Amino acid sequence: MFDFKIQSRDGRARVGHFETPRGVVTTPMFMPVGTQGTVKGVSAQELLDIRSQMILANTYHLMLRPGESLVAAHGGLPGFTAYPGPFLTDSGGFQVMSLGHMRKITEEGVTFKSHLDGGLVELSPERSVAVQEALGADVIMAFDECPPFPAERDYILRSLERTVRWLDRCLTVKSRPEQALFAIVQGGIHLDLRERSLELTLPFDTPGFAIGGLAVGESKAEMYPAVAFTAARLPEARPRYLMGVGHPEDLIAGIAVGVDMFDCVYPTRTGRFGYALTDDGRLNLNSSAPRSELRPIDENCDCYACRHYTRAYLAHLVKAEEMLGPRMLSLHNLRYLHRLVERAREAIASQSLAGWAQTWGERYFKGAIPEWFQKALEAGSASS
Repeated sequence: MFDFKIQSRDGRARVGHFETPRGVVTTPMFMPVGTQGTVKGVSAQELLDIRSQMILANTYHLMLRPGESLVAAHGGLPGFTAYPGPFLTDSGGFQVMSLGHMRKITEEGVTFKSHLDGGLVELSPERSVAVQEALGADVIMAFDECPPFPAERDYILRSLERTVRWLDRCLTVKSRPEQALFAIVQGGIHLDLRERSLELTLPFDTPGFAIGGLAVGESKAEMYPAVAFTAARLPEARPRYLMGVGHPEDLIAGIAVGVDMFDCVYPTRTGRFGYALTDDGRLNLNSSAPRSELRPIDENCDCYACRHYTRAYLAHLVKAEEMLGPRMLSLHNLRYLHRLVERAREAIASQSLAGWAQTWGERYFKGAIPEWFQKALEAGSASS
């Protein structure tokens, strides 16, 4: 039911086909984030139009509102949201960190104060799996703890060992074979702790593995050695998912070192703030310059916004606080990231990823490629 076949390679980077019950997705891919069952401001049809392949939804938020039973009554997330393709659900583990001032962690699980009404909410490995089964996602995540940055080494070690015990409990209660449960490797930026987490996690041989605990406040120079180290030690025949990472430069660097799946709220959030993603960096539609530009955001982009609207019109919408503005910028930004991974897949297939990524980086960083990005490209090419 879940099969991952590598179609082509270039160094550590690879193009793969991941078969799920709701269709085959091609990796590397970026997953738009629909935390509460919707990608903010973007309809299901628009997601299909921009060629989204898999959507992420969140267990914690949907459990609180509207409740997993209502989602299940619609036949799961596809029926609830009208998006017919594959879904992935985050386990709620990220909220263990992000709601740190409102929760208590024990071996049994986590007790939260609801951000909606302050009521106590208990989330355990068993409860997380039960909710994710009711939500009906194709890929579900093991319940884990995502430690904050910075955190003491001893805390990260205790946390990752508890995450492995929680993984065992998740797999014990999982009952739906049509859902693939991915394990999550933790360890922060410490390579020896990443090694320990890998040692404990890989024997579970789940259908895919996630790299967790990053993009939580550390610098990219600290993050990417951990990404490269972990990805290189994950099984070749399983998809690799870098959780919560989705800036354009992160996708290129992650793909270079062997990551297959990404997600992040960045493209829609930055769109709502009035910014558009381009190969030349972020375009600020709040500034005065775009208000007189009679050209699209990106002449090479095939999204609805770029095919129909000028920069001047979109800047007008942003200035006038018209909701169409952030909607169109969100749509464009998602399509930009989808096109970016599509271009990366083409480069991998033609054995030209390193050169393409270098050229892209020279333009995006305006000739000043940061050392962390260069090192990621070099690490990806080293195993050619």
